[in-house]
Amino acid sequence: MLKIIAVLVALAVVVVLVLAARKPDHFQVQRSARIDAPPERIFPLINDFHRWGAWSPWEHKDPDMKRTFSGAGSGRGSIYQWTGNSNVGSGRMEIVESSAPSKVAIQLDFLKPFEAHNIATFTMAPAGGATNVTWVMDGPTPFIGKIVHVFVNMDRMVGTDFEAGLANLKTAAEHEPARSAS
Repeated sequence: MLKIIAVLVALAVVVVLVLAARKPDHFQVQRSARIDAPPERIFPLINDFHRWGAWSPWEHKDPDMKRTFSGAGSGRGSIYQWTGNSNVGSGRMEIVESSAPSKVAIQLDFLKPFEAHNIATFTMAPAGGATNVTWVMDGPTPFIGKIVHVFVNMDRMVGTDFEAGLANLKTAAEHEPARSAS
């Protein structure tokens, strides 16, 4: 009986490893929303990490999260570091591209609960009196990540947070008084 169990466990491990090996080397999560505000009103909410509290889906998952801001006040070179509970982990974001009012690209480095290095990009395209905002995160998938992806649907897990964040961004931007892009 123990031999049968050992063979079944070994077979299950082999199946997981084969499935993991077939996963792509790169992942991408993307969500979009139409916001009834011009890009000039939305851009500053993304381009300034100090303003993420108004819309980021992770800001309220840990009320005791420690935040550090450094570098530029906003835009390229602006840095945001956080340390929090298991819901938010710890990491660092740095704005690496800022093209007002249409694009913000962020180097996103997770340290905990696992190490990962990704790029998050926000694009804002005018659409009449509204704006189509697209939030994309992409990065490499090391083999350990591929094993995790056998069991966890990254698109669904992160995509749900992106959807919540875009809904919050919509509310914040649509109720934001007009300001200049920074």
